[in-house]
Amino acid sequence: VLGSSPVTIMITSEADTWDIDAASCLGCGQFVDWDRMPDPEQQAHIPRDILSKPPKELKKLAREGYWAASRALRAQVYHQLIQQVACRLVTPDALVYRDVASRLFGMPSVSSHPLPEFLEGCSMPTYCLNLEGVTALKKILICVGNLFPDITYSPILPSLVALLLHYSEDEAQCFENISRLIASNAPHTSYIDQSFLAHQASCMTFGDLANKHCPAAHKLIASTSENVFEVYSEWLSWLFHDLPFNYAIRVFDVYLLEGQKVLYRIALALLKQYRLSVTSAELEGTDIKADLQAFVQNIAEHVSVDKLLERAFGIRLFSRKEIWLLQMANRKALMERGITMVQSRQSFHLAVDMQNFSSSIVTAQEMRIVWSWIPERFSLFPPLLLFSTSEDGCSLQRFYTCCEGYEPTVLLIKTTEGEVCGAFLSSDWSERKKNGATSGFFGTGECFVFTVHPETERYEWVFIKKPELAKAVPRSRQRSPSPSPASLLGSSPDGRSTSSNHLTVPTPQRKGRLSPFLAIRHFLLPSKTASMFMSGSREGIVIGGGGGQALSLDANLLWGRTEHCETFDNPPLCQENFKVQLLEVWGFQNA
Repeated sequence: VLGSSPVTIMITSEADTWDIDAASCLGCGQFVDWDRMPDPEQQAHIPRDILSKPPKELKKLAREGYWAASRALRAQVYHQLIQQVACRLVTPDALVYRDVASRLFGMPSVSSHPLPEFLEGCSMPTYCLNLEGVTALKKILICVGNLFPDITYSPILPSLVALLLHYSEDEAQCFENISRLIASNAPHTSYIDQSFLAHQASCMTFGDLANKHCPAAHKLIASTSENVFEVYSEWLSWLFHDLPFNYAIRVFDVYLLEGQKVLYRIALALLKQYRLSVTSAELEGTDIKADLQAFVQNIAEHVSVDKLLERAFGIRLFSRKEIWLLQMANRKALMERGITMVQSRQSFHLAVDMQNFSSSIVTAQEMRIVWSWIPERFSLFPPLLLFSTSEDGCSLQRFYTCCEGYEPTVLLIKTTEGEVCGAFLSSDWSERKKNGATSGFFGTGECFVFTVHPETERYEWVFIKKPELAKAVPRSRQRSPSPSPASLLGSSPDGRSTSSNHLTVPTPQRKGRLSPFLAIRHFLLPSKTASMFMSGSREGIVIGGGGGQALSLDANLLWGRTEHCETFDNPPLCQENFKVQLLEVWGFQNA
């Protein structure tokens, strides 16, 4: 582990020239301890037009491990790919490195140099580097700290530099390439988080994706770990610290072409593989964070690198822009918790303490499970009881009055038969007023319905599991208004709309405001019944639609109905026609 204490730097001579050539592997391994390398890479013929191939073909080659054919090929590809990365106009290059390095390390009187503060508490994998390579790694990191003063926290940086050194001509070329990744300014794409805020937001985003794409693993972790977020906060370390070199370098191959989104995919594939390898009984009393780390370190016992990547690319994530919107929303929530861009790592507790939680419908343990399902940025904040029929009476108007101004909310219902179900609702109930006389549907794809008793299960927006069914909306596409529940549910005998086959729903955005994550206007949906999240009127409330309603309640909040619906593809959440014994709505303090 790196601290802020000075580290002795040994100044070593560097080769001035190095020929990246298929005929020679000399030079590209000057920083490598060959005795510790897993397998010697083979020499192979390098097609001269390799980097002129279209991006789609390059991605396919990288995913299939084509770069592993030879060190020379990988070195050539890495350097040229990074040179094509769009980055800030003034980005330090190899010449700048030589100048700064000679100034910092060229004085015989100074024999030790402190590592940058942004590495405090970070581990530094050396990936089979020799002594010269470890020295070069430290020198490059010190120069990065000198030339990029805005970096305040970046635990992934040492690993990336160490991997690049394997395929670099010299220190200066390695520095130039890592500088371009740091200074990348491509839209909705990032390579390296450079602050504690950005790092935590990435961890939260991974937690959100794990929640959606690895429900079995997420449920296992939530049931065995006191702090789910703490487990997910190690996700980047799994890839660029715990994975063996021959796995990590294949991850790096695709990362250079596809950016951070590919890291999410591979970490999700690791999580899925972990779930296949353990049982709940085995994890009783186990430190799951340490167990996951040990699993990743010994991944070769469970799955080959080719099979791991194949499974990773079989996971259908949302678009890069959609993930970026989620990341931005998570950053905003962290800033509301007091985390700033400039501060270094903090060891404060982000998880919500459920010990003082008290509900008439669910236990603290049951609420912990529900809390583990909601988006990370809201689970930072403790639950706040907004409305309860036992305290506020069975009045729909009172329900609206108490809930308006809060976004999102959790609805809990206990029936007279003792069944418990509910919904996570992403939008403020005041949105219902924007539709005028018609009670249109609103909300986003983060809404979901669930059961707690007798079974605990969650049913998300149908496109979470099948994102390929919803295409992204072209920028130039004109958008149509939201349909009303009446026009949709009564449009034909099977509940399907008889009008247009695709739906895009606009909401005018205030200038400077980010579009919400999973807003339905971002997608071309196959039918209008696929996005009926929530609706409210004086007659009652409806959650989920299309072929039926997941939940509907009357104006007295006494009688309800539940059916299968197309939006959430859920079974009835309790007896189809039920009487409400208790109803609660929970919001989020300071959210």
